[in-house]
Amino acid sequence: MLPCYVLLDLETTGGNPVNDRITEIAAVRIEHGVEVARWSTLVNPGTHISGFIEQLTGISNAMVANAPAFSEVAKPLLALLDGAVLVAHNVRFDHGFLLNELARLDVALRVKTLCTVRLSRLLYPQFKSHGLDAIMQRHGLVSTARHRAMGDVEVMQSWLGLASSELGADCLKGQAQSLLQGSAALPPQLDTNVADIPDTPGVYIFYGESPLPLYVGKSVKLRSRVMSHFQAASRNAREMRMAQEIRRIEWIETAGELGALLLEARLVKEQQPIHNRQLRRENNLCAWRLEANPSSRPLLTLVRGSDLVPAEFGALYGPYRSKNQAQSHLRELADTHGLCLQAMGLESGKGRCFAHQIGHCKGVCCGEEAPERHHLRLQMALITHKLQVWPFAGKVGLREHNARTDRTDIHVFDQWCHLATVHSDDELQDALQSQKSPLAFDLDTYRLSMKHLRPAGKVHAELIEFT
Repeated sequence: MLPCYVLLDLETTGGNPVNDRITEIAAVRIEHGVEVARWSTLVNPGTHISGFIEQLTGISNAMVANAPAFSEVAKPLLALLDGAVLVAHNVRFDHGFLLNELARLDVALRVKTLCTVRLSRLLYPQFKSHGLDAIMQRHGLVSTARHRAMGDVEVMQSWLGLASSELGADCLKGQAQSLLQGSAALPPQLDTNVADIPDTPGVYIFYGESPLPLYVGKSVKLRSRVMSHFQAASRNAREMRMAQEIRRIEWIETAGELGALLLEARLVKEQQPIHNRQLRRENNLCAWRLEANPSSRPLLTLVRGSDLVPAEFGALYGPYRSKNQAQSHLRELADTHGLCLQAMGLESGKGRCFAHQIGHCKGVCCGEEAPERHHLRLQMALITHKLQVWPFAGKVGLREHNARTDRTDIHVFDQWCHLATVHSDDELQDALQSQKSPLAFDLDTYRLSMKHLRPAGKVHAELIEFT
């Protein structure tokens, strides 16, 4: 099929390569059509194996108790992969786990990949399903160790031999090569097969040499958006720098655009990618608090950071990304509406303010305007910037469903803050029962939730009020 490749399969504690761990590895190395090495090992994941996973794979906590850790088997595994194409069924799964395990050891994985699921689609387009069980059933393949690593590798090996016999070695080789060639627009050092990226909503993450991301983006069509970055590299200096640095791509699918926007905002703030200009962590966020008493001095106080409590939004105006932005906007309002900078707290002194002397203040500072009237005019000037009070009795959810992928996400909100995105009743109950006090205010999430949750907002998903 290829001059040199390694058939590989992993068993793991779950499906998330960031949080879950490898429990078993099996690999067979093929060079010029001849098997030259065969290797397998259990791996101690350093974490608990659930009853469901034990039942699925047959690998128990007792079986891995004395097995080597991944750090102990990484060297022979890398030696086996050296100079070879990594071939696996749904290779993104196995490749993702290897990338994360090796990243924990500060080791970069440099290997091309080929997915036998995609190869099966090319070779047998008349069939709808290309999972390993479907392949076994339609080709009459048998395994006594299904869901064990070497058992699944042997199924792949048998299937490749059968496909070569049925369709011809040249056909198999040609289709395999076509999967490896990709697009001329792709960076030559990119390890990820872009064709594996689905054209569905979600978030994509660019990585370079470091385990920290270069860039986090979102799209309703992931693969198309990723390709647009590379196609723009010849025209855009920033895109060119990113294309030169990128080594791999990861992605997380969502049900729709809202889920992608929420996830993008969270990941950017958590991981601070160097090429993201917006959605960064905003430690300097602030808002103006208006005193209820018209005679108070100053009338406005700047509220910052953790003091931006959603429960008090009825008296807050903003938000602003910095103190300078907040003061600059207030000066503009004062100039436009004839407000008193002295009364608002932006100018020190007593008696007539400077603005009154040049005819830009109506005189609340020197008794020529009633404090109540000035207070009302200040409220009217600020009204479009008033932070909105949460309009619901408690937590609410927005259900997004993607008919194409049959994926459903429920985004849980409280006080304009995104608490969680859940996919099961258990996760939903955990989110509803969780207590976060005070809720952390985030400007980007506030604007997103305002757009989708306000009674007059633009709702693209089903609203659920939890009682």
